[in-house]
Amino acid sequence: MIKTFFSDILSPSVRAILFMWVRMFMFLVSIVTIGAVVVDYGFVLDELEMAVVQRVYAYAWWIYFVSYTIRLLFDWSRINRKTAFMTALLGGLLALTAVSEIFVPPVSNHAWAWLWDVSSNKFLRIGVLVLFAALEISKGVVSFINKKTNPALLMAACFAVIVLFGTLLLLLPRSTHEHIRLSLVDALFVSTSAVCVTGLSTVDVAQTFSVEGQIVIALLIQIGGLGVMTITSFFAMFFMGGTGLYNQFALRDMIGSETFSSLISTLLYILGFTFSIELLGACCIWFSIHDTMGMTLHEELFFSVFHAISAFCNAGFSTLTGNLGNEKILYGHNSFFFIISILVILGGIGFPILMNFRRVAAYSLRKFLWKKSEEQPRPRYIHLTNINTKIVLVSTVFLLTGGTLLITLLEWNGAFAGMSIGERLVQSFFTAVVPRTAGFNSVDLTHFSLLSVIVYLFLMWIGGASQSTAGGIKVNTFAVALANIRAVIRGENAVVLFRREITPDSVSRASAVVFGSIVTILFSFAALLLLEPGISPKGLLFEVVSAYSTVGASLNVTPLLGNASKLLVIVLMFVGRVGLITVLMSMTRQRGNRKFRYPKGNVIIN
Repeated sequence: MIKTFFSDILSPSVRAILFMWVRMFMFLVSIVTIGAVVVDYGFVLDELEMAVVQRVYAYAWWIYFVSYTIRLLFDWSRINRKTAFMTALLGGLLALTAVSEIFVPPVSNHAWAWLWDVSSNKFLRIGVLVLFAALEISKGVVSFINKKTNPALLMAACFAVIVLFGTLLLLLPRSTHEHIRLSLVDALFVSTSAVCVTGLSTVDVAQTFSVEGQIVIALLIQIGGLGVMTITSFFAMFFMGGTGLYNQFALRDMIGSETFSSLISTLLYILGFTFSIELLGACCIWFSIHDTMGMTLHEELFFSVFHAISAFCNAGFSTLTGNLGNEKILYGHNSFFFIISILVILGGIGFPILMNFRRVAAYSLRKFLWKKSEEQPRPRYIHLTNINTKIVLVSTVFLLTGGTLLITLLEWNGAFAGMSIGERLVQSFFTAVVPRTAGFNSVDLTHFSLLSVIVYLFLMWIGGASQSTAGGIKVNTFAVALANIRAVIRGENAVVLFRREITPDSVSRASAVVFGSIVTILFSFAALLLLEPGISPKGLLFEVVSAYSTVGASLNVTPLLGNASKLLVIVLMFVGRVGLITVLMSMTRQRGNRKFRYPKGNVIIN
C-alpha cells in the first residue's frame, strides 16, 4: 500500500536517483560507524572523545533502525524463504537493543531489569552496529560489482583494501604491547602476510602484539582464508536477498559452484564447513594442551582458537615465541601436531572437495536407508567424485606420503636427533604437511640438510588445491602439466587424466601458471640478491618461494630484510594469494574471443 502510493507520485527516474543517494548515505554511515569502533577499540579515550564515539553509536543505531523499518514496509515482498530467518534475526537484535534506547532504566529489583541490562550491554550494541555496517558495505560492494567491473581487478582491489585496513588496525596503540610501536612497513608486512595467509613476519608475534593485536591478525587470517568476495557476496545474497546476474556469474567462478540455483547453498556450506572444522579443531587442540603449558583457561582457549584458524586457513601464524618450535609445545605434544596437520590438510584440499565429500556422505546415507527400508525410494546413481576431487586426493596422498618418507630418511639422525621415535615420525609427517602451505615450523629449518631444503622448496612450490586456503601453483595445475608432458612424450593429441579429456583452456592455463611462477620466482630472487648481498642466496631463494607460495616458512631471513626487500616480499605474497594470472588480468584489458582466425603456423619445438 505505502510502496504503491510512493510509486504513483514518484517517477522511475526520481526513484532511482533517490535510492542511489540513500545507498550512498547508508554506505557513508557504515564507514563512519566502523571508524568509530576502530577508534574506540584502538585508543585510550578521554571522557569527551568517548562521548563523541557514543553519540556516533546512537545516531548510527537510529539510522539503521529507521532503514530496517522502511525496508520492511517497502520491500517485504522480496523476503523469501532463504532470507526470512536472517531478516527476523536482524529484527530481533534491533528490538533487543531498542529496549535501552527507548525506555528509561528500571529500578534494580524490577522483574524486567535483566532485559534492560542485556540490551544496554556495550559489546552487544557494538556487535549489532558492526553487523549492520558490514551488511551495508557488502551491499555497496556488490552493487559496484554489478556495474560489470573486471572480476580480476575487483578481487585484487578487495584484497588490497583489506590489507590496508588491517595495516591501520595493527598500527593502533592497543594492538601492540606497551612501549612498542610498529613501523608502517612492518605493519603492512604482517597485515599482508595475514590476509594472504602466508605466515611470514618481520617481528615476533608473541613479543610484539597484544591480545587485541593477535585478535586482529586472526580476523585478517579468517577473511583472507575464506576470501573477501565469498564473505561480501554471502552478506549481500543471504541477508539482502540477492545480487545481479553479472555478479552471480563472477561469484560462481570464484567459489566453484556448479549451478546458479546452488549459489547460496554453496556459500552456506563454505562458511559452515569452515566454522565447524575450526570449532572442532579448537576443541581438539584445547584437549591436547590443557594443563600442560602453564596457561590460564582463557589463554588456553584463545591459543586453541587462534591456532585452529591459522591451521585451517593455512596461515602458519602462532602466538608462541619461535612458532611451534617453542619448548612449551615441541616435546610431549604429538597429538597437537597431528591435529594441526589434519586442519592444514582439510584447508588445503579446498572447498569444492569438501562439498564433494558431503555429496558422497549424503548418497551413502540414502543408500544405507534404502537397504534398511524398502519403503524408501531407491537412490538414483550419480557420479559422486569429479575429476578435480580425484586429482586433489591422489596428488595430496602422493605428496604427503613421498614427503614424509623423504624427510624421515634425510633428517632421522639430523634435525630430529634427540627426539623419541614417536616424535620423529610425527615431526616428519608434520614437516611434510606444512609446506603445503601452512608455514608452521617446529624444527629450525636451518638445521635441515640441503636435500631436505630442496624437498621443502618443491612442496612449497606445488602447494595445495585450487579454490582452497593454500597457495603454490596448486596440485591441479601440477597434475595437468604432468599429464600434458606425458601426452607429448606419447604422441597423443589429447591430455587425459582419470579417463577424462582435459580441456585445452585448462592445459594452457596450467602451462601459463607454471611458466609464470618460475619467471616470477627467478626475477624476484635476482632482485633480492641485489638488495641483500649480505644474506645467503639459499636463504633468499627459500624466502622468495615461501612468499610467492604463501607458505610462511623461512631460514630465519625475514627479520634481516631491509625495507625495500620487505616491500618486494609483500608484493610476492599478494601476487601469490590473489594469483599471478588474476593480477595480470586485472591490469590488462580483456578483448574476448576474436571474430576471426589467423592462418595456422607450425613452430619448430625441440
